[in-house]
Amino acid sequence: MLFFSRKKEDRELRIFLKKVLGVRPRQLELFHIALTHRSSSTTQGGHRINNERLEYLGDAVLSTVVADFLYKKYPLKGEGFLTEMRSKIVSRASLNKLARKIGLLDLIDYQRNAQGVFKSIGGDAFEALVGALYLEEGYRRTRRLLIDRILCMHLDVEAIAQTDWNYKSKLIDWAQKHHRKASFEVVRSFYQGNASRRQYECRVNLDGEAQQTAVDFSIKAAEQLAAEKTYKDLLEKGVIEKTTE
Repeated sequence: MLFFSRKKEDRELRIFLKKVLGVRPRQLELFHIALTHRSSSTTQGGHRINNERLEYLGDAVLSTVVADFLYKKYPLKGEGFLTEMRSKIVSRASLNKLARKIGLLDLIDYQRNAQGVFKSIGGDAFEALVGALYLEEGYRRTRRLLIDRILCMHLDVEAIAQTDWNYKSKLIDWAQKHHRKASFEVVRSFYQGNASRRQYECRVNLDGEAQQTAVDFSIKAAEQLAAEKTYKDLLEKGVIEKTTE
């Protein structure tokens, strides 16, 4: 029964890779690993097999490809704009949304009874997929596939450029205008499960009182997410007026 189940999984994965990325992989098992969440890890030779190593690799490759793409797309824009745009595109929120859009979530192997616990499972798997693609195809082809098949087909880069993303700056500006003090604090840093990448939990404090917290793989990203959650919470409570957005 397991044999037929794996044949079905192989077929579905091949169809996905051909349809979304335009590739026929020689090392299909590598892509299966890319879609294996730590909750479904297997053990080989004393090592846990899941997508976390590929996620680490894919994160670096994706960041480089996006930086290269933006540098050439916006030749007159400064470093600040390019950095913020890259952060928007590779943020966990953006990658999670992308994973849903391309149908990646349906292929991830994870413990279904834990559904809802792993908030970044889609974005993590997408980065791991990029890592597998890099090992399979090399950097030059991976770059071309990501630009042609992902960035240009599934992301509206111009719309992203217009998105009001820097909630940290918005929150600080609002606080200064209303003579209040907004500060950011790293609550903890940790490795979850057998993860190879450190995560950070950051919290917003307003006049010394704890507000919202968020977790991401960099302090800057976690602060942005916590600021967004805090800003929207204050907006909903009426502390921040909508006209001030």
